[in-house]
Amino acid sequence: MDILTAKAIVLGCSAVGAGLAMIAGLGPGIGEGYAAGKAVEAVARQPEARGTILSTMIIGQAVAESTGIYSLVVAIILLYINPFINQLG
Repeated sequence: MDILTAKAIVLGCSAVGAGLAMIAGLGPGIGEGYAAGKAVEAVARQPEARGTILSTMIIGQAVAESTGIYSLVVAIILLYINPFINQLG
């Protein structure tokens, strides 16, 4: 296999890997929407606990969003930095 074919395979697999990494963005979106809905329900039931509920929800959403950001970073690394090209020789 010549170097151009190997490079094309690595670039193609990197693009597929970046696409698969971005599928991980679905989880945080669904989880954050669910958490926000439950927070609204909790505030509707106990309006006096609004501050505690909202601060807990925001911290939880920040933690959930970090997984989406990690997947974005992995996708950007695979597409633009592409550390596997240097392994071809």
